[in-house]
Amino acid sequence: MRKVMVCGLLAIWLPVVLSSSAWAGWDPTREQKEKAAVQETIARFKKADSSMQVFFDKAYGYVVFPSVGKGGFIVGGAHGDGWVYEQAGFIGRASIVQVTVGAQIGGQSFMEIIFFKNKAALDDFKQGNFELNAQISAVAVREGASKDASYDQGVAVFTMPRGGLMAEATVGGQKFEFTPK
Repeated sequence: MRKVMVCGLLAIWLPVVLSSSAWAGWDPTREQKEKAAVQETIARFKKADSSMQVFFDKAYGYVVFPSVGKGGFIVGGAHGDGWVYEQAGFIGRASIVQVTVGAQIGGQSFMEIIFFKNKAALDDFKQGNFELNAQISAVAVREGASKDASYDQGVAVFTMPRGGLMAEATVGGQKFEFTPK
């Protein structure tokens, strides 16, 4: 039983520890690295589904999370940092925290982009009144997937795996925090 608990804790905390190395000290090139990661993420989404360009062109705003680390064993969590854009201009940073409970084991990393259809949806996000739950589902990006995607409650969410393996049947939600530039 102790071995199972240790493995579960490692599955939860390993992504957090690996992603926290960026916080270890001051890095004068941090902003350049973050911007490059955001641009690479956008390019990968567009390459995986060329029809996604419509969302970038028509959305009032969007937030790009280049890497969200997720892990769990019965109780799970995820965390990631991203950049927020309003009408294609950078306006600040965002963080995502996810907590889940249920049958789950493993760890994974994924990219996520959330598009906001209008000013009201983006304003809700910026004011901290925004949470993703089971009613709003993410679209896994592949060629043509965005053609059938639509906004739900003013948002459209797209994800793409980076790596790892996780099996889960959970209940939980994602909470976001916005920090203006």
